[in-house]
Amino acid sequence: MDAMTSESIIETVDLTISFGGHVAVDHVNMQVTAFTLKSIIGPNGAGKTTFFNLLTGQYKATKGKVFFKGQDITHLGPAMRTRLGMGRSFQLTNIFPVLSVLENVRVAIQSRQGFGLNFWRNYLHFSETEDEAYAILKDLLLNDKWADPASSLTHGEQRKLELAILMALEPKVLFLDEPTAGMSQEEVPAILEVLEKIKSSRNRTILLVEHKMDMIMALSDSIAVLQDGRLIADGDPDTIHRSKEVQEAYLGGGAKLE
Repeated sequence: MDAMTSESIIETVDLTISFGGHVAVDHVNMQVTAFTLKSIIGPNGAGKTTFFNLLTGQYKATKGKVFFKGQDITHLGPAMRTRLGMGRSFQLTNIFPVLSVLENVRVAIQSRQGFGLNFWRNYLHFSETEDEAYAILKDLLLNDKWADPASSLTHGEQRKLELAILMALEPKVLFLDEPTAGMSQEEVPAILEVLEKIKSSRNRTILLVEHKMDMIMALSDSIAVLQDGRLIADGDPDTIHRSKEVQEAYLGGGAKLE
């Protein structure tokens, strides 16, 4: 296997996983261009989250390989992949509810710096870390909530906080699994604004699994479509929107992607 093309940050080669007799991801070959936003879509049960789990190391592939910046990482677990710069959010919010919003992000920065949950260091040593945490909260539109306990945030605000924590770890690739899951319709535009801001900086790569097609079409540089674990299409939003195969697979041929 030759190394990835220079513009790709992630590549999969015949990536496959089986659970018993069920093939959940079936020989998927995919490239992700650095500093772009790529969305993974497909009907329920298509294998989207399972594919994410293979990329980030939660699942071990039955066959095939995963490459990150040209390095074969197929054998690496999730912790090592995180250290390489692969940051993952999940469908369920993962925060420290008893800590303040700022402290949640500060702890993530400390972890990146090697201090972890060391609350007993001199408070003055944290001034620069707290400035960095506040700057991240400002980018994620949460700076007015910095002193509030995380448990007091709305669900949408907690999803933004989770993203702030992820950003504090400085990943090269953000893996976002349904970031708007469980949100009210009123909360979705704030997440959309945050993702647009991250994308516009063009200093990180984003992989997104999301069901909201208007959001997918508005944000994505490219879209990959899975059906029954197989990659059936991969292209820019306009190409995917016009694809008859995608229409038939994703919506049963009964409507157009909107």
